[in-house]
Amino acid sequence: MEGDKVESNERYYRRRAIEERMAAQRAVTEAARTWHAKLAEDFAARASIVTAVSA
Repeated sequence: MEGDKVESNERYYRRRAIEERMAAQRAVTEAARTWHAKLAEDFAARASIVTAVSA
């Protein structure tokens, strides 16, 4: 386990926001599109908060 790199919170939230945006684009139903878009917004907001706090 030594030398393993840990993903920062900011990087994780940004990555998840991108993944959820892509999932929203692939979604078949409107409900799924809405859900994934909401998750993407939430992760993007968390990334912004982490960035603001660490600056």
